[in-house]
Amino acid sequence: MPALFTPRADRWLRAAILAALVFVLGTPTLLMAWVRTPQVTGEHDPVQQPVLFDHRHHVQDAAIECRYCHDGADRSAQAGIPATSVCMGCHGQVWNRSEQLAPVRRSYFEDEPIRWNRVHKLPDFVYFNHAVHVTAGVSCQVCHGPVETMAQVQQVAPLTMIWCLECHREPEKHFAPARPVARLTHCSACHR
Repeated sequence: MPALFTPRADRWLRAAILAALVFVLGTPTLLMAWVRTPQVTGEHDPVQQPVLFDHRHHVQDAAIECRYCHDGADRSAQAGIPATSVCMGCHGQVWNRSEQLAPVRRSYFEDEPIRWNRVHKLPDFVYFNHAVHVTAGVSCQVCHGPVETMAQVQQVAPLTMIWCLECHREPEKHFAPARPVARLTHCSACHR
């Protein structure tokens, strides 16, 4: 009995099966790699803000500590964006006629908050608590980079799950803990 398919047809079938396997396995692999690239994670993307704010001037020149403006960092889940009244605490007297600070004055006198644009974004399904990290001795720069040297703040870390897990597995490699740190690597530590 002659063969139903020619050897050439068998080769084409094998090639088609191999191509389908490569596609089925390769596509998810490529997508998983792609979502970890800086283009997707937002690393080093400048974020335009409604008011020019230079952290270099406020931190290096004026010696203002991070938690003066972000006062929720050591006692709540969010570090918080400072209220305009915090800005006006100084700028009611210093540079109080500067055109650059006109939006800050308008916000203060009209009691309308400034709509700052978020720089560091985590997915909605991720739970992150600033207070837990700050009270454990994690400095702002561990996650946010050298903000004190940035004219415009940008995200410098990928903020991916593997990035967080690297620190949680070996915190002593990333910072000097102020107290013993629980190496929380179970899913519900972050996914709630």
